[in-house]
Amino acid sequence: MADDERLARFIRETLRSAEQQLSDAKKAYQNGKRSAEAGLPRDEEGRARIVCRRHAEYRAVSMDEQRRPVCYDAENPDCQGCVEDIRDGTIETW
Repeated sequence: MADDERLARFIRETLRSAEQQLSDAKKAYQNGKRSAEAGLPRDEEGRARIVCRRHAEYRAVSMDEQRRPVCYDAENPDCQGCVEDIRDGTIETW
C-alpha cells in the first residue's frame, strides 16, 4: 500500500505543478497580448513596462481588458493621465 500512496501523491503533486505552470503561462500570454495591443514594451512575463505617474517609479504592470494598468484608480488624476498617455502612445516607458 505504501507504494500506491507514494505513486498517488507523486501524481497529485505533478498535476498541481502542471496546473500552476499552465496558469502562469496563460497569465503571461494575456499580459503580453494586452501590452502588445497597447504598443508597450514588455518584460519577460508579458507585463507592460511603464513609468508610473502616480508613484514616479518604473513599473512592470499587467493590463486589464480595456488596456489600462491593473493598478489604475479612476479617481486619481495621475492614473487618468497615464491611461490617456497609453491611448495616445506617449506614455513614458523603460
